[in-house]
Amino acid sequence: MSILTGSDILVTGGTGSFGRAFVKHALDVLNPRRIIVFSRDELKQWEVRQRFGDDPRLRFFLGDVRDRPRLLRAMHRVDYVVHAAALKQVDSGEYNPWEFVQTNVIGSQNVIEASIDSGVKRVVALSTDKASSPINLYGATKLTADKLFINGNHYAAAYDTRFAVVRYGNVMGSRGSIIPKFRALHAAGQSLPITDLRCTRFLITLPQAVEFVVDSFEMMSGGELYVPRIPSMKVTDLAEAIAPGATMHDAGLRPGEKLHEEMISPEEGRRVLALGNRFVLQPDLATWGYIAPEGGVQLDEGFHYASNTNDQWYTIEEIQKILEVDQ
Repeated sequence: MSILTGSDILVTGGTGSFGRAFVKHALDVLNPRRIIVFSRDELKQWEVRQRFGDDPRLRFFLGDVRDRPRLLRAMHRVDYVVHAAALKQVDSGEYNPWEFVQTNVIGSQNVIEASIDSGVKRVVALSTDKASSPINLYGATKLTADKLFINGNHYAAAYDTRFAVVRYGNVMGSRGSIIPKFRALHAAGQSLPITDLRCTRFLITLPQAVEFVVDSFEMMSGGELYVPRIPSMKVTDLAEAIAPGATMHDAGLRPGEKLHEEMISPEEGRRVLALGNRFVLQPDLATWGYIAPEGGVQLDEGFHYASNTNDQWYTIEEIQKILEVDQ
């Protein structure tokens, strides 16, 4: 039985791709006493209500993570928080930096303070591979958020609340996915625009992401940044899997975009433990009584986890099987 079973859970950004998948998993498998969907878009909340019907375990709170008093109200008697709310589009972040700061940074601090003040037990915040050695505004705000959550354990040292972070790569089939666009272009006989024909990315499915977060709640003591050990893919292989035989052309890197993604930088590598299907990036400074996980294997200093040097790769056939399940 999961520690989440029979508990009260709040999901910020609960109407996004991850939020919807997490809610479904929670209702189907975890059987919480109450799950609160916290988001700012009433239309998406209506759509989620239609999808799950009148399940008595569901509650819906309209609100924005920028609004700390609203978070405090929503977190009343909440045991666990999944923080998935964020502004994520790289291009939009370059053009609207302050909006990203307000949601991804200030909003994260609001979640931290509201969780402590409300007596939440554990919080898992979702991050991104773009937070490792960031070169764009989105990645920079998520790196800042990561550090806020990890170091939020200092503020919560005298309380029961503990914080951890999960960092993973591209999610197959998430909102804004390139898959429908590539299929439509291929059907129209047009060439597929590839950011750069050399690009590589990490790839995780929504069910894998949800299970990784649930498992992180189970094992965290507070202060960990978890990274899944997942395969990489060539972006050209993804395009071939989506639209077999399609022509492709190099469209050029967009502002703030990397040729290859990274989830653990060489500088972070000295603090990393290998633990089963994940890496654990341990905190630099832990005054709240951090406990290192049992069975973790210390990696060599300078360990680097990047999409182009990964030792696991998806084949085109494997990507196609994932796409079939995702449809």
